[in-house]
Amino acid sequence: MLNKRFRQFLILSFACATIAGVSFVAEEAKSSQEDGKVPAVIKVSEKNEPMKTGKFAPIWDSLKQYETPEWFRDAKFGIWAHWGPQCQPERGDWYARSMYIEGEWQYKSHLETYGPASKNGFKELIRDWKAENWDPSKIVAAYKNAGAKYFVALANHHDNFDNYDSTYQPWNSVKLGPKKDLIGGWEKAARENGLRFGVSVHAAHAWTWYEPAQGADKNGPNKGVPYDGNLTKEEGKGQWWEGLDPQDLYAQRHPLSKGNVHNMWHWTPGSGFCPPSQEYCDKFYDRTIELINKYHPDLIYFDDTILPLYPVSDAGMKIAAHFYNSSMAWNGGKLEAVLNGKILSPDQRKCMVWDIERGASPTIEPLPWQTCTCIGSWHYDKGIYERHHYKSAKTVIHTLVDVVSKNGNLLLSVPLKADGTYDSDEAKVVEEIGRWMRTNGESVYGTRPWKVCGEGPAMASAAPLSGQGFNEGKAKFGPEDVRYVTKEDVIYVTILAPTTKTIQLKSLGKGSGLFTGTITNVEMLGSSEKLQWEQGESELTVSPPKTAPNDIAVVLKITTTK
Repeated sequence: MLNKRFRQFLILSFACATIAGVSFVAEEAKSSQEDGKVPAVIKVSEKNEPMKTGKFAPIWDSLKQYETPEWFRDAKFGIWAHWGPQCQPERGDWYARSMYIEGEWQYKSHLETYGPASKNGFKELIRDWKAENWDPSKIVAAYKNAGAKYFVALANHHDNFDNYDSTYQPWNSVKLGPKKDLIGGWEKAARENGLRFGVSVHAAHAWTWYEPAQGADKNGPNKGVPYDGNLTKEEGKGQWWEGLDPQDLYAQRHPLSKGNVHNMWHWTPGSGFCPPSQEYCDKFYDRTIELINKYHPDLIYFDDTILPLYPVSDAGMKIAAHFYNSSMAWNGGKLEAVLNGKILSPDQRKCMVWDIERGASPTIEPLPWQTCTCIGSWHYDKGIYERHHYKSAKTVIHTLVDVVSKNGNLLLSVPLKADGTYDSDEAKVVEEIGRWMRTNGESVYGTRPWKVCGEGPAMASAAPLSGQGFNEGKAKFGPEDVRYVTKEDVIYVTILAPTTKTIQLKSLGKGSGLFTGTITNVEMLGSSEKLQWEQGESELTVSPPKTAPNDIAVVLKITTTK
């Protein structure tokens, strides 16, 4: 077997790559990798899954007709079940990649728990994942009780495993592991609870992300023994996976890319990636179109720079047009679809909803956007639970209030354990968020940005975005940090650290140049005490109640007339 596998690797290293119907010989493919050139755009086939035609065509000028639906603008808060077979070991995110990288902590954990990846690879974790205690109705009801207005489920991750009844990916949750249609179960639960339903799709990156699975240990007793990333269907005879092709999962019939995986994330010139094949792009397109057609999501979160496989393939553009046209067909001609993409130019933000990962814009954005973050690791990590190291409800609420003041939404991941439940620390966070939202939700739902998003020391210390985001947690909020939103004749002011001192709001002073109306009443949500307030030239001063309604963030409801 070793000799056969080694020969296969050599053949793959000099194989032809078929791009847009053109076969490049080995030397041309090698040259393309070395100089970082991007091949011609791969035009995916619509033979299996035709793109729905209509108002939107798969070109930027047509996609610019997009307008963010009001349901999303009003919802403000969603919760995400970022849950799949990588949760089986309960050792955090990117496990299916890191378990193949010698020296990584997840590699070490895998070796200690399951043995070498040459014998027990990621496919064995899929086999062992049962999701035996998963109750989607109970979980989604808890998220609704926490104040979520939309729910998003992981359809697939970079691990290339489909958590739904997939015609085009044999490695899916109906045939393997749980042997359940997880997306189908999530969709039903979301609809029953009156929540908008979304799916997240990450599998476009499996091509480069899984490349460490082609390797082998460089040290120790398994030195030189290949991992299972290059296994073929023929080698499954007599194995538990007989009849399945590991390449449908690992997608590693190609030469290794050159460079850092983070550079290869973007499918752009100079990144060093090995160009994806026509077959790979076709399959991703078919899987995603089928997902849309079967489950009618209201939202699709793409974990991609701009769109999946962009700019090396038109797959992402066609999927976007199909989704928008389908949404209009499902909703009597009304576009109700939300499509998330990352690292978007100002023009691209007119075509979809910009997502910022683990971060926030420092200012009010002209178009609706979303931040996605997690209370722990994206995939469940029991070490975070054991260290009691989740984000607190206070941190989540502060993030939500800050994001909403800047015209954004918050999509919060609450990781699930392998069995489909969340732990006691997570349950506490979810419940505390719900308590705050039940009292203060009117200052969140259906609001729009005011003339300024806020004031206070944290405004000056706002960190710039890095790549797709990653600037969260830099600012520390105190009692002088406030955020503004408005709805009809009300301005809501959230004080991000409850205080017993007089609250001073400079933006609402008569001479601020921001507020020209008349304040008729000031009250605090959750408190029955009558507040003393006065609007002067330089500021609005408010004496807080003797007892704060909560210790997370208090909200002033300021009623005005023009």
